[in-house]
Amino acid sequence: MPEKHILNHALKIPAITKLSGKRVVLASSSPRRKEILQTFGLAPDIVPSKFKEDLPISSFEDIHEYPVSTATYKAVDVYERLVREDPENAPDLVIGADTVVLTHALPSTSQTSWSDLPQINQELLEKPSSKDDNLRMLLDLNGGVCEVVTGVTVVYPILTAPGYALKSIDERSLVYFADSPKHILKAYADSGEGLDRAGGFAIQGLGGLLVRKVEGDYHNIVGFPAASFFKLLDLLIEEEPDFLDV
Repeated sequence: MPEKHILNHALKIPAITKLSGKRVVLASSSPRRKEILQTFGLAPDIVPSKFKEDLPISSFEDIHEYPVSTATYKAVDVYERLVREDPENAPDLVIGADTVVLTHALPSTSQTSWSDLPQINQELLEKPSSKDDNLRMLLDLNGGVCEVVTGVTVVYPILTAPGYALKSIDERSLVYFADSPKHILKAYADSGEGLDRAGGFAIQGLGGLLVRKVEGDYHNIVGFPAASFFKLLDLLIEEEPDFLDV
């Protein structure tokens, strides 16, 4: 039987080998996440989550926990729904992800703590609600540094209640914006490319014109930290003898 989820060019690493013959599901309709996983040889089923993504940001003491929590709700929503709908074809691994942008990030070389800068507030940016909102975001980001954070949660079956376990990570990258004139920012907002992107820009598209440099995982900025994801799977294989064998 042909391997459904593992593509021919995939590296023969433990994580890929372990996923052979398993049902892998991405709980997202994001074409960027699908493309990134396919780049590294994984072609999961696409089953978008129905979670509303409306968690109150104020309830998180550390704002970096927000995308992780959202990713967890997405993954659990899809896992439980698929098990309920067709228990004979239950998924072996469901992947949930959520990407947010935090404004006014400190460069990684800085030794200054945010606690020493109470006058500066980080704003969490998700997808802009309109082109005007997109322009507002870009004006705020212009000439500065933002932090892109992706939370990733994997859900997989176990024998004990509630029947599944989950593991999560968050990946953080910095994006340094050029000091662009307003007419470029407006032209970009008017293009509409940023409307479906957290923070209102697509670094892999026209939005790359606004960026001076990045620090960290480029794929994380696009929408999915593939390197850390596969490392997480390798760690689960090492630490949990029954991982994906239930």
